[in-house]
Amino acid sequence: MKIAGVLGGMGPIATIDLLNKIVKYTDAKKDSDHIHTLVDNYTEIPDRTAYILGQGENPEQHLIDSALKLEAMGASFIVMPCNTAHYFYEKVCGAVKIPFINMIDEVAKELNDIKKVGLLATKGTYKGHIYENIFNRYGIDVKIPPIDMQEIVTDLIYRVKEGKDDIDQVPIDQVLDYFSSLGIDKIILGCTELPVAFRRLEIEGEFLDPTKILAVSTIKLIGKKIKEC
Repeated sequence: MKIAGVLGGMGPIATIDLLNKIVKYTDAKKDSDHIHTLVDNYTEIPDRTAYILGQGENPEQHLIDSALKLEAMGASFIVMPCNTAHYFYEKVCGAVKIPFINMIDEVAKELNDIKKVGLLATKGTYKGHIYENIFNRYGIDVKIPPIDMQEIVTDLIYRVKEGKDDIDQVPIDQVLDYFSSLGIDKIILGCTELPVAFRRLEIEGEFLDPTKILAVSTIKLIGKKIKEC
């Protein structure tokens, strides 16, 4: 039987969100119908954005160590619910012998004929061109907000990470209105804290949730059926 390995802890709320979605979207009637999952909730991995911006410790070896641990524990493949950490994807992938599913690539496959999207993400994801580097292969144009609006997105992300209850004070509508002014109605919630924030804020729209997409891909790779929710 296949076992999914989750390289987590970035942050723990995002990791729990992925696990919840794996359970939610698995068509299961009993415990044994669900997925056997190994999780390394490695919260000590240094901040990915800080490193990409030249302000922090390189998390690469920590990510490799976690992947190797999951492999040694018996994981059949690895998934990682952190968009920014995919900056290090190639190095981590090269360090293990089992498949490492690229969440960004899974999102691109989901877009089908859509050729222009907006991206809400960390400054590290923006600066590292994490989405653009993959989406360009699919002919998809990625639009990002201006610097002042990136600060708004960052504020929302880190308030979720810090467990704050005042996320409704963040003017994220300004960023959504900016994308609307560009004629963009498909927006990627490109940080795994953002689906959590949007759910709490009850914001509705044409959003792509990479965490959900990764959860569904995980279920399919295990060979289980998807439950429509």
